[in-house]
Amino acid sequence: MTDQPTISDYGLIGDMQSAALVGRHGGIDWCCLPRFDSGSVFAALLDPQRGGTWLIQPAEPYAAVQRYLTGTNILETTFRTATAEAVLTDFMPVTAEGRPAGNHREIHRRVHGLRGEMPMRVRFMPRFEYGARSTRLEAIGEGLFASDRTEQVLTLASARPFEWRIEQGAAETGFTLPAGDTRWLVLRHDDDDVHPVDRYESQRKLEETTAFWLRWSSKVRYAGPWRDAVERSALTLKLLTDCETGAVIAAPTTSLPETLGGIRNWDYRFVWLRDAVFTLTALQSVGHGAEADAFMRFLRRVCRNEGGGHLQIMYTVNGRRDLEERQLEHLSGYRGSRPVRVGNGAVDQLQLDVYGEVLAAADAWRREHPMSEGVWRTLRPLVDWVSHHWDRPDSSIWEVRGETRHYVFSKVMNWVALDRGIRIATDLSLPADLPAWTAARDAVRAEILERGWNPARGAFIQAYDHPDTLDAAALTIPMMGFLPWDDPRVISTVRAIQRDLTTPDGELVFRYLTPDGLDGEEGAFSICTFWLAEALCRIGDRPQAERIFHRMLGYANHLGLYSEEIDPLSGEFLGNFPQAFTHIGLIQCAVALG
Repeated sequence: MTDQPTISDYGLIGDMQSAALVGRHGGIDWCCLPRFDSGSVFAALLDPQRGGTWLIQPAEPYAAVQRYLTGTNILETTFRTATAEAVLTDFMPVTAEGRPAGNHREIHRRVHGLRGEMPMRVRFMPRFEYGARSTRLEAIGEGLFASDRTEQVLTLASARPFEWRIEQGAAETGFTLPAGDTRWLVLRHDDDDVHPVDRYESQRKLEETTAFWLRWSSKVRYAGPWRDAVERSALTLKLLTDCETGAVIAAPTTSLPETLGGIRNWDYRFVWLRDAVFTLTALQSVGHGAEADAFMRFLRRVCRNEGGGHLQIMYTVNGRRDLEERQLEHLSGYRGSRPVRVGNGAVDQLQLDVYGEVLAAADAWRREHPMSEGVWRTLRPLVDWVSHHWDRPDSSIWEVRGETRHYVFSKVMNWVALDRGIRIATDLSLPADLPAWTAARDAVRAEILERGWNPARGAFIQAYDHPDTLDAAALTIPMMGFLPWDDPRVISTVRAIQRDLTTPDGELVFRYLTPDGLDGEEGAFSICTFWLAEALCRIGDRPQAERIFHRMLGYANHLGLYSEEIDPLSGEFLGNFPQAFTHIGLIQCAVALG
């Protein structure tokens, strides 16, 4: 393994079209430009030697403390040495309307001396297209010009031009920062010129960006005891939305492993309809409904392009269907975890549950918005499709890369799709095949109660043909209204999962504990743990719910961010980061407890 920062050492900045991870060591070690799913320009997170980085840090031993400016996604890293102190401020500028500032993606970095004189070092090592292309780097005018000898261009401007030492596609410099002194460095994508740094108006953009995030976070409607955690989760989810298309990505990274050294390394920089809908539901629960409007527009475009009732489970941020999975053999992977993958082969899976999530979100959305004929033309074919195909096996929520099965979670979500479709059509007197939909809804419900419930186990199971296998996804059955929380079968299922799918202390939850067609193991699943805490609260066991919730709050990194999974032994983050699913679970659980 290489000596490198861990997943939890990073914070996220972004402009709602692209994003970057900034470590406590002052390095931007992951950034894809100009979009979330573009090729990376910095990827030291996946290979410290080949991936590329942009480092600003003291040139002598130091300690670092990192925080977000309150109510914003602007990141501060404070460095302290034996004799000096300085603060590094990182952000990607957005306008007052919440869009990237200008036609180019930009990253602004300000280093300001607070005490003493601090020797600083800067290393700029861009590596285009996941480090697969060679980098041409030269000092020009006010800074640096980098290209991959094709169409990719980066420029780096700095106040008080530095003496750059350039070797093998990396530029380094150093300077002394006295107390009270400020240096700006500005990276811009797709600009052939390096301008004087004051032309980028960094201070004005910092103020405008700060004002936008403060205005947005001030509208988070949550007054419970965990305001800070809820607000940070909401701000993180907002960063994962695309301001132009309305799409919501699952995470801004690829191939962060579910087990160190393992092969369960996937690309999450895409729009899972399920994850996006859960994200919007969480944001709506704390007062932010505009994101749901934008996503409904995205969904309509996707459905028009599909030309029928069948949906893929995921799309690119601009609604494209092509997500071909490939392996990047030249990258060593996070701490030796290979392969590194881009694209996602799960796109070809049938996951029937996505229809339920989409229709449930539409039902919630229409309660505050008029349901136009155009929107209903988008949704009605989805309900029709489910009414004819609900009895098919699928790969379900966890995207098992093995044989398809009749997963109980998928069947429940089929019921949700039909139930919400019937409800919308009935309430609004919209055209619909109500007899067929009602017959299908009743049939799927009867089948779930007959084949999905194991009375000997006292629980709803994972799949019809595996009667002894539990799945944490069953915790969502009452959340989706299939059965009430006080139903004895719900209470028994919650207790069975608490007993049989948790770590020995009963506080971290695994998705399932059965073979799934892939080698290797995985960590405890964070959203499932939040689900268990919420479920315990809903069935009346508030003390245990709060104990698990507080335990999960303790697993957050220094900025309140979470990855997909947690190593139950070390507490180390596993999986892509930050993960929308986890922050969704936190918000929903906090609302329930509040």
